[in-house]
Amino acid sequence: MMSDRYAIRDYILTLDPKRDHQEIVYLISAYEMPYLSRKSLEFALFRTYAVPSISGLLAATRQFDGHGQRRYDDTALIIAEITENGYDSERGRAALRCMNRLHGRFNISNEDYVYVLSTFVFEPSRWIDRFGWRKTTEKEKQAAYTFCREVGKRMGMKDIPGNYAAFEDFNIAYEREHFRYTASNYRVGEATIQIFLGWYPAFTQPFVREAV
Repeated sequence: MMSDRYAIRDYILTLDPKRDHQEIVYLISAYEMPYLSRKSLEFALFRTYAVPSISGLLAATRQFDGHGQRRYDDTALIIAEITENGYDSERGRAALRCMNRLHGRFNISNEDYVYVLSTFVFEPSRWIDRFGWRKTTEKEKQAAYTFCREVGKRMGMKDIPGNYAAFEDFNIAYEREHFRYTASNYRVGEATIQIFLGWYPAFTQPFVREAV
């Protein structure tokens, strides 16, 4: 199967994006586009810092200032558990409980929750379509939407738009209304860049910063 570059894509085309959405998301993130899937989700979170209500809360917790790498690792592990094992598996449910417990200490609006969820649907496909060796298919887009919608429901989110197109409209409209500069945006963004820079030797960090 792996000798054919398009074998996974062709296999995905035989699947149903609603019934088989968990398998499709797993294949994309673990086999087909693992690097871009990971990077796009890192920058999906980075993108949310342009919303003052989100960056303000993150700045107030000081988690990024003092424990940025740990918070990054926690997020990455939770997402990996859900993606690799399924949201209704024992490990997936445990990961969702952990995520709900971490978020439950804070007063986060439902609209902010749904917006962050939307970035997990649309940023990966945007990155893959721009930088990947092939474009995402319609089935892959629909599977990502269904997967994230189901995760959102299990996190207690309300009023998640009812289809892919409506969710994308929400994503664009939310950013148009809420994106604006505040000091907390810069503070949390800079703290996150410092996490990225810490993965590379010191002499390369100016180039890494420019790449970011």
